[in-house]
Amino acid sequence: MRNILLISAAFLGGALGASAQQLNVLSYGGAFEASQVKAYNEPFAQKTGMRVNMMAADDPGAVIKAQAEAGNVSVDVVDLATSDVVRLCDEGILMEIDPAILPAGDDGTPAEEDFFDGALVECGVANILWGNVIGYDTRQFGDNPPTKAADFFDLETYPGKRSLPRLARRTLYLALIADGASPDEIYDLLATPEGVDRAFAKLDTIKRDVVWWEAGAQPVQLLADGEVAMATAYNGRLFDAMVSDGQAIEIIWDAQYMEMDLFAIPKDAPNPEAAMEYLLFATDTQRLADQARYIAYGPARKSSAALVGLFQDGETEMAPHMPTNPDNMNNAVMDDPEFWADNENQLNERFNSWLASN
Repeated sequence: MRNILLISAAFLGGALGASAQQLNVLSYGGAFEASQVKAYNEPFAQKTGMRVNMMAADDPGAVIKAQAEAGNVSVDVVDLATSDVVRLCDEGILMEIDPAILPAGDDGTPAEEDFFDGALVECGVANILWGNVIGYDTRQFGDNPPTKAADFFDLETYPGKRSLPRLARRTLYLALIADGASPDEIYDLLATPEGVDRAFAKLDTIKRDVVWWEAGAQPVQLLADGEVAMATAYNGRLFDAMVSDGQAIEIIWDAQYMEMDLFAIPKDAPNPEAAMEYLLFATDTQRLADQARYIAYGPARKSSAALVGLFQDGETEMAPHMPTNPDNMNNAVMDDPEFWADNENQLNERFNSWLASN
């Protein structure tokens, strides 16, 4: 049976610095990591006296699995996609977390009611909701910019190279939406051979014009360099390029693919008690709202929304840039981790075979 980490509030309130002088946190790097350092790591270190070491990987789930299988876990806290948490939890690699130990929202709402649906799973606690969205190079379209998912596949009206992630999960849905499917049909379609064939047929129409990416920084750089006209990318990365770097990029919110990131603790973490103190600190109302000062990802707690204000530049209102803004959720496709836990390997095999074909 997996370890269940049940730590009393009184114990967590004590100083853990004596037993753990440092904490290793694994995340995804880039602007996302920078936002976590500012919102979580620096104030946590100030509160506890512990040093927080930040590590980055394009696939933290693969790192944790490899460390667990080698019997040499060096990570205390890891940021993961929901499907990775579900899978690694089922494999006994992550600790279970009792939601009863999570702090209530600043407005007194119990944690289990304060977090968005799907944010609390057996071995993880969500910190942000983010969107995989379409970004386009404004220099390439003038007064007739693209506005919807179907435009991504319209090479005649909107010529230029495209960039997509080398993953079935973040491409097949977009092809189906562009082909006229509604968001609530996506998983039913992908569960059938006919629906999968339909998605690949749509991808066939742009295959020769796609530059495939594997790391989150790549599509933004491709847009900035003018090497592609449109790319799907993480909305926070695009926001950072647009606002912080002044790049000529705009976002199309139509058919964004919404996912959550969760904090989890490996079962064999070197400092499990300190790791849990960090997790509880980083996922309280104020800390989740603080992260939104540095990157355009939506806090996983409802009580955090009222505390989201300006970007760190002191000028940009963050609410319009949040994937959770109602205006940005039209036609949104929500991630279904259970579907992907059951079907991702099979669909990725089909995807990789399709990539290798002419």
